[in-house]
Amino acid sequence: MPYKFNDARRDKFPKAKYRVTNCSEYNESLRRRGDVTIWVSDDVVKNWASPRRKTRGGQARYSDLAIEICLTLRVVFRLPFRQTQGFMRSIARLMGMDLVVPDFSTLSRRGKGLRIAQNRRAASKPITLIVDSTGLKVRGDNGWHEEKHPTRKARKTWRKLHIALDPVTGKITATELTTEHVGDETALSALLTDIDDDVSRFLADGAYDGQGVADCLIEKFGHGVEIIIPPPKNAVHGKNAQRNHHIDVIAQNGRMNWQTKTGYNERSRVEAQIGRWKQAIGDRLQARDFDSQIAEAKIASKALNRMTSLGRAAYERVV
Repeated sequence: MPYKFNDARRDKFPKAKYRVTNCSEYNESLRRRGDVTIWVSDDVVKNWASPRRKTRGGQARYSDLAIEICLTLRVVFRLPFRQTQGFMRSIARLMGMDLVVPDFSTLSRRGKGLRIAQNRRAASKPITLIVDSTGLKVRGDNGWHEEKHPTRKARKTWRKLHIALDPVTGKITATELTTEHVGDETALSALLTDIDDDVSRFLADGAYDGQGVADCLIEKFGHGVEIIIPPPKNAVHGKNAQRNHHIDVIAQNGRMNWQTKTGYNERSRVEAQIGRWKQAIGDRLQARDFDSQIAEAKIASKALNRMTSLGRAAYERVV
């Protein structure tokens, strides 16, 4: 095969093996992720109804918190709107809460443009920020429908999810959902809008290599931020001193040594987080409207952070 022509000269890297050192605590955290009381607390009755509005217009019946709780259950347990209404109604009955659950049409309507407040604590020291993006599928007929009823194949449509991760806490610090036509470099400025912490190191793959990214990071975090982005093989020196230094180090010591020296291999954590997203939440968006899809991505990010706060696995490398 053509891709095996240089196989004899390729470097072989043994796969690293790791062992979980806190099995009992981690197993308990995995069990608690399915505990409904984690997602619906007892004091939710106080903030279920919407506060009285002082301006002209109709009075909302349910607060944004009530809508967010229902939509969170929908995202975590992958339920349609009607099943979400029934599920929340049964939870309120079992927990002895006197609540009127929003109907499915209200959940669909209020989910558009819903503001999701992320529960984040300010870091005591500058953090490391790792950024990457992935694609999420959008609704569409399956192959069986096209074969059974000879129809024109639907054009594939997907959304692009941009994630910023703090590797120390393992939590998602920011998310941005765009169309498939928006590049990583273009979406970076909007992604960094929600980040209030000081950032000392920024890690990303080669898709973020460009002067625009460097200018955006310096404007947001100052000149002290360390930008670790691999330049392409044919990269030449430019105005960015850090990028010029990376080019020189790679030319002298090789790309693998550069990755080890700069800590670029830590970028694999955000790829693991993307895999965790698609395993726990799914690789497809349930909402049809783009504004609702943005709210769904924000809710999924908040739910994953809640899962992380329940407990993380601690690893050690097996030699």
